[in-house]
Amino acid sequence: MRLDSHLRPSCNSCPIKHRAVCSQCDDDELMRLDGMKTYRSFKAGEPIMWRGEAMVFVASLVHGVATLSKTMEDGRTQMVGLLLPSDFIGRPGRDSIDFDVTAVTDVTLCCFARRPFETLVADTPNIAQRLVEIAMDELDSAREWMLLLGRKKAREKIATFLKMLVRRQHIEELGIEKQPLALPLTREEIADYLGLTLETVSRQLNNMKKDGILAFSDRRHFEILDIEALHNASGDDT
Repeated sequence: MRLDSHLRPSCNSCPIKHRAVCSQCDDDELMRLDGMKTYRSFKAGEPIMWRGEAMVFVASLVHGVATLSKTMEDGRTQMVGLLLPSDFIGRPGRDSIDFDVTAVTDVTLCCFARRPFETLVADTPNIAQRLVEIAMDELDSAREWMLLLGRKKAREKIATFLKMLVRRQHIEELGIEKQPLALPLTREEIADYLGLTLETVSRQLNNMKKDGILAFSDRRHFEILDIEALHNASGDDT
């Protein structure tokens, strides 16, 4: 981890300003946030937080991708979530974190010391409201993931996962779907996340490529060639 004390970009130039926890703040509130923020960088593979450790800061993810995971007593580990740009890490009001947070790619966080941030939340309805919205979005995502893990077939799981990447990387319109997208996880990690085997993930991705739904420039970058077919493959309704 590196504390980037020299890196303090203006909130107005932040790439996640329209989606982050501060997206509804007025100018005075942004000034208060700007005065308390610090930037921290993590290399791919570095731990950001360990389950049970004291939560000294909360943060918005500015660049990169991180995972949430939990390790059981016998050493088995399950990935339970992905953190993408604008996602919020930590919970105001809690002294520790419930999951391991690990950088999958190089990650940059906009961090706020937890206790001053909690005071700001109590004084700032715009931030409190945005935190509620983020929590409700996470709840909706968790319910969708319950459906995916419990009912969907392998192809539907892969298609749903890719749709999530499309949505979060903001390539949603049919007229601009042919743009390169990053696949932040390896095929092994995708298998772990979706409850599949590595062989199944590789086979389904290859099938979607043969069907003209996807095109890969390499193992970590792809394009959606037919977004309607991808949606149909996910098993979701309109």
